[in-house]
Amino acid sequence: MINRICIVGVGLIGGSLARALKSAGACKEIVGTSRNRQHLQTAKDLNVIDRLETSLSAAVKDADIVVVAVPVGAMEAVITSLATCLSEKTVLTDVGSTKCSVIEAVENAFGQVPTNFVPAHPIAGTEKTGVEAAVDDLYKGRRVIITPVESTSRDAIAQIQSMWEQVGAEVTQMTATHHDEVLAATSHLPHLLAYSLVDTLSHMDEKTEIFKYAAGGFRDFTRIASSDPTMWHDICLANADAMLAVLEKFSGDLKILERAIRDKDSQCLLDVFQRAKKSRDTFCNE
Repeated sequence: MINRICIVGVGLIGGSLARALKSAGACKEIVGTSRNRQHLQTAKDLNVIDRLETSLSAAVKDADIVVVAVPVGAMEAVITSLATCLSEKTVLTDVGSTKCSVIEAVENAFGQVPTNFVPAHPIAGTEKTGVEAAVDDLYKGRRVIITPVESTSRDAIAQIQSMWEQVGAEVTQMTATHHDEVLAATSHLPHLLAYSLVDTLSHMDEKTEIFKYAAGGFRDFTRIASSDPTMWHDICLANADAMLAVLEKFSGDLKILERAIRDKDSQCLLDVFQRAKKSRDTFCNE
């Protein structure tokens, strides 16, 4: 049982963690903090958090665990502030979609990566934002990736793993670099493509008709383009190297398809589509 947890940034991700912990009876008190008192009051009114604090130092006082659940672009400022008020006994973790950038921010703020810091990333979310969208089952059956560094305390890792497992998540570990490479391909690139496709179509002369007759496939593929633009702007910049590498690979494969269509290369098109279907079906079955 966690005695007290502090969530910095009570939006969809942080709020859903709070709801899930409450539902599981895994925490005695959940403290929410941010600079926006109105947002915190909404979280309190919705019974997502038990107590609100606009003072970061007051919020983290005597907390067993502090979860930084702010956008990647805001991580550095929050972590820098935490470095001045966080107890060595408190386990610090985050939910950032990029890990190398967060670890670097922690190292810069603290002088070195503290043994009580456990970088983590829950692979969950929706295109919705805000604490109003928080639900208690967001993490059930979802993966959470932990990317500890060499100095990370085993006890701290165990506490964070237990926290996520209590809300129904499956916890795995990998290096931060590998995490960023994998997520660039499986999450960050798809969001970039969805945004780009919708933007391209919105500039076409026939855009009204295009969107009017958009079928289910288009809506399914572009749903994630309704996600928070600022958040994904931050993610692309924070994970730029891995993003560029996978984008270059995808651009090359797209050129192959373009050439196949131009040359009416039936076999090339069929081979790509069959390989893709097989991979997609296998992935979904897993």
